[in-house]
Amino acid sequence: MSVIFHEEDLPEGLFADGAALAVDTETMGLVTPRDRLCLLQISDGGGDEHLVRFAPDSDFAAPNLRAVLADPKRLKLFHFARFDLAAIEHYLGVMTAPVFCTKIASKLTRTYTDRHGLKELVREMLGTDISKQQQSSDWGGAELNDAQLDYAASDVRYLHRLHQLFEKRLEREGRSALAQACFDFLPTRARLDLEGWPEHDIFAHS
Repeated sequence: MSVIFHEEDLPEGLFADGAALAVDTETMGLVTPRDRLCLLQISDGGGDEHLVRFAPDSDFAAPNLRAVLADPKRLKLFHFARFDLAAIEHYLGVMTAPVFCTKIASKLTRTYTDRHGLKELVREMLGTDISKQQQSSDWGGAELNDAQLDYAASDVRYLHRLHQLFEKRLEREGRSALAQACFDFLPTRARLDLEGWPEHDIFAHS
C-alpha cells in the first residue's frame, strides 16, 4: 500500500476502465468560491492512494483527472459528497457522477446514532481508528508533511469497503431506491450551494 503524490494532474491510464473510485478533496476552507482547492485524493481500492496537489496559481486544467471524474461509467465514492462535488465543479469545471455518499448512506441506515463522521464509520464498521488531527491544517503550504499526507490518504482508503457494507444495509432496510434518489440529486444540491442556496431549504413552505 502506497501514498503516491502528483502535481496538477494524474498520469494517463492510471485506473482500469470502469473501476469505482474513492474521491475526496482538501481546500483552504469551507466557502468554496473563496477557499481554493488544494488537494484531491483518489483511489481504486487496490491499495494505493493518489494525491493530486494544485498550486496557488493553478489553472486546474488536469485533463486526465477531469476525464476520470466525469466518466459516466465509473462510480465515484465520497463521504459528504455534497461539498466535494461543489469544489470539483467550481475549480475543475466538471460535475462528478454517478456517486455514492457514505454519509447519506449512514444517515439512512445508522438511525440509532447521530454520529456520521468518517472516523466513527471506520471505527464502528471496520474496527479501525483513524486520526482527524490534520483536518483543519494548512493545505495550501509549499510542503505537506507526512501527517497531512497520511490523513488525506485515509479519507479515501476505506470508502470501497464502507460502500460494500452500506449497500447491504440499505438493501436490508429497504432503502436502496431512496438512497439512489438522494445520490442522483447530489449534483443539483451542489449546484444550489454554488449558486447561493447553501442553507436555505427551497422545498420548505416558508
